[in-house]
Amino acid sequence: MKIHYKNKSIEIFAKKVSPIGKVLGLMFKSKETDNLLFEFKNKTKMKIHSFFVFFKFLAVWLDEKNNVVDFKIVEPFEFSVSPKKPFRKLVELPFNDKNRKTISIFVGKSSARPLPSSIKRKI
Repeated sequence: MKIHYKNKSIEIFAKKVSPIGKVLGLMFKSKETDNLLFEFKNKTKMKIHSFFVFFKFLAVWLDEKNNVVDFKIVEPFEFSVSPKKPFRKLVELPFNDKNRKTISIFVGKSSARPLPSSIKRKI
């Protein structure tokens, strides 16, 4: 799918989630999992959480024409995350090597890099 952000078209490959997938999202998955696409019939401001998600991910909220309405970096075990405006679609992109380039478009190169394993062990 192509999404539109700052006069750019960005190709994102995301797996559309089932109704059960909408409940589970990225919970209990590894950071190497597929990107997820959540679609809703009507505009919503539904909140998301990252309980049992053990890696950070980028949440990108879209309107019905795939224009970005908001995006946020979601850390593991956040209680509540929501966009500023209503949306029709949500894409969740795990911070991993295959998403590094796409995530850097939104948040810059330094934020898109995963932590080196030597630092991860100290945290």
